Amino acid sequence: MSEEITVFKAKRVLTMDPGRPNAEAVAVRDGRILSVGSLASMRPWLDNQPHTIDTSFADNVIMPGFIDPHTHLRWAGSVTALHYLGPITSPTGSSAQPTREDVFTSLRALDAQLPDGEPIFAWGFDPAYQGGHLHRDELDAISARRPIWILAYAIHYLYVNSPLLDALGADDAIEVHGVGRYPDGRLDGTFVEMEAVRYAQAPFMDKMHNRDAAREGLWKLAGTAQRAGVTTTADMGLGVQDFDTELNDHLEIVNHPDFPLRMTMCSAEIAVHKAHGSEAAQFVKDLSQISTDKLHFNGVKVWLDGSYQAMSLRLNYPGYVDGGNGLRGDVPWDELAERILPYWERKVPIHAHANGDEAIDACLDLLEQLQDHTPRMDHRFTIEHYLISNTSQARRLAKLGGLASVLVQYVHHRSQVQNLSGLGPDRSEATARLGSLAREGVSFGLHSDFAFALLPISPLEAAWTAVTRLAADNETVQAPGERIPVDRALRAITIDAALVIGMEDKVGSLEIGKFADFAVLDRDPTTIPPDEIRKIDVVATVLGGKSF
Repeated sequence: MSEEITVFKAKRVLTMDPGRPNAEAVAVRDGRILSVGSLASMRPWLDNQPHTIDTSFADNVIMPGFIDPHTHLRWAGSVTALHYLGPITSPTGSSAQPTREDVFTSLRALDAQLPDGEPIFAWGFDPAYQGGHLHRDELDAISARRPIWILAYAIHYLYVNSPLLDALGADDAIEVHGVGRYPDGRLDGTFVEMEAVRYAQAPFMDKMHNRDAAREGLWKLAGTAQRAGVTTTADMGLGVQDFDTELNDHLEIVNHPDFPLRMTMCSAEIAVHKAHGSEAAQFVKDLSQISTDKLHFNGVKVWLDGSYQAMSLRLNYPGYVDGGNGLRGDVPWDELAERILPYWERKVPIHAHANGDEAIDACLDLLEQLQDHTPRMDHRFTIEHYLISNTSQARRLAKLGGLASVLVQYVHHRSQVQNLSGLGPDRSEATARLGSLAREGVSFGLHSDFAFALLPISPLEAAWTAVTRLAADNETVQAPGERIPVDRALRAITIDAALVIGMEDKVGSLEIGKFADFAVLDRDPTTIPPDEIRKIDVVATVLGGKSF
């Protein structure tokens, strides 16, 4: 037997269906949308079946639930259990440490509190806001006896002191990609990008794989996302810590009726390759067989370079202002095609982390090689982050049929500080070129990378940033030609974001048969001045017809 129909009335319904863009009510049955329109248009349903008219949102605006197509909720949950050193309030409410001296004061206080010999494990340091990268000698000044281990907010950098190097057994002869050195060749205590970071984490997996903290974090951070109007997220890195444990936790928690989100899981290529070798692609393909209405398995992710905020992304000429450059990801670029081809052949969507323009070139080269081998149309190859690019890359991505998932909030939160920290003005101002993508006809979504990006999860702020491109001073418009219209920005947090994660037939617009997932707003983003969009309040969300 079907459930009774519930009709949600609103001041206005923005459907994100271009053929029927506006309505005044949404009828829901069995957790799905039965009809969208007016009470009069729904009469064929309502005259013949039991129904309830819900006026809870009669003074509000209903939109499709927002979609964040790139998050790390469980992974971030385990990290946020560590001592916090970040320059903003943490995702779980820990106090900010705005300056470098605040960081050192916090570390000295922790050193005084802990028993002798117990290591300090911390997270959240940001080099752009807190005076540049940490290094071994200054951490030795905090303690030359106690091991100190500090993970950057972006998790692409790890900083340690001499006792920690000793605990790792790392000496000047070590050969691991991403291990930092002083000019004289001595280890400087930095471990950059995943290969090196994994090396420095290996002896301390009990701290990094704190399952209780990760499970609790998954619940807490999902609540944070829900309060921002998000009803669907995508985890871009299933298995980075421990595949089976992560899988089982998501199967249990996300499918719980009180969990407020749907999630798409994208497997980490490095993890499944290590576990399954030549069978990895088929393993990822087969995961779709255990998908549910709330937990959807779709795609594989590969890392090509480092982080924008930690300044480890790979750049073309002229590189960083100081003449340096970032690091590649786990897989050497000349080996990418061989590693990724089995996924392409099995029609597994490929998500490629590429922040810098040199990495984006490598990404586009990879896609071209895949297309040359087996041409495909709707392949959903997506460049993740797409932060430092040029106009020709947008054109090339369009020709190859690719998509983009873009961290546009960095334009507001970080473009000015990244200019001063090493990217230079040209690249910083043109961070996240959405206008170029739109002009070339590339579909894209907007994401937060929550909780490893030093900014809030807020699709409305992301849309506001895309429309205004205002920097942190709230005066400077960064690369005005890269702004996009309000309607395109709203698509990028709803239906186009759904396209990026392969769920456009289920979520992203309010159309008959889709899941009844809504974001309820206090104002209409299409009728207010664009600079007011980030001030809109999310009143509630609805997931499968259930209010949260």
